[in-house]
Amino acid sequence: MTAPIRVLFVMLPNSLALDWAGPAEALRTANQVLLGLKQPPSFQLEFIGPVSDPISSVGLGLRDVKPLPDLSVMDGAPPVWVVLLGQPGTTIDIRSAHSRATLHWLRRLRLQPSRLELVCICAGSVLAAHAGLLAGAEATTHHHHLAELQAAAPDCHVLSNRVFISSGAICSSAGVTTGIDLMLHRIAGVCGPVVAAKVAESMVVALRRGPSDPELSPFLSHRGHLHPALHRVQDAICQQPQAAWSVADMARVACTSPRHLSRIFAEQAGIAPLQYLRRIRITTAEAALKAGVSVGRAAELAGFSSDTQLRRAWRQLGPQGLSPSASRG
Repeated sequence: MTAPIRVLFVMLPNSLALDWAGPAEALRTANQVLLGLKQPPSFQLEFIGPVSDPISSVGLGLRDVKPLPDLSVMDGAPPVWVVLLGQPGTTIDIRSAHSRATLHWLRRLRLQPSRLELVCICAGSVLAAHAGLLAGAEATTHHHHLAELQAAAPDCHVLSNRVFISSGAICSSAGVTTGIDLMLHRIAGVCGPVVAAKVAESMVVALRRGPSDPELSPFLSHRGHLHPALHRVQDAICQQPQAAWSVADMARVACTSPRHLSRIFAEQAGIAPLQYLRRIRITTAEAALKAGVSVGRAAELAGFSSDTQLRRAWRQLGPQGLSPSASRG
């Protein structure tokens, strides 16, 4: 029987809670799904760090964190994933005694695909960069830390606006909830897509994002405002893009006139109501196509009257260089 992969979460003081809790829950759920399928667990979760009782970003005290282990000898040992996490703030502190101890430990790692791999969640990539582990690799991080990452690793190919990236023995994600997307991707690679889909369903992750998807979801675009009525309309459109929306229908949701709603959209969201609707429908259709449905069914689910209408909108707003048919999973 194959030994489970050791997944080592490096718990520095002030580590972002969701950066480790979300991915850890995904792995725990994967093990439960495997047990339900009469298969052995694939992951052994361990929490390691320079101190045994760090305080997390939300003030919760942790205990029984194991010391940083010696990973210099991997012959005959099960595969290991070392998971680095982000921290609050605009920069990552590398001057504290805890950070220096962790960087010293990281610099001794000899990464190798399928043997000893690095998984960076959010600004964990910056820590890896300071340890010299990202030389020549592709990597990403939270958009607030992109410049910091590039400065820490000038020879790293830093990619922006990505959910996550896999580059040899190194995986990195943009931040916070994208750690769950990355771990679902890793689960699919180890356990297969069926197990990953069951994990996503259990965690109520409606749309699993992939490495080529943008960090900033189209569902979040044009939402950087504080207008409650406009958010209410945008929520309704995102929840039911297939509905026969008109500007008048949207205005009823906002409890205002169509003319005033159009003005609010332009001033607050920077887009016209029907343009916003088309963008959401294109995004919905793209997700359906990636799930393997037909072009006609994707058009129906997204609210287009026909596949011809979907193709017409796709040429204007869809991914460049791909037709709807070519986008099917």
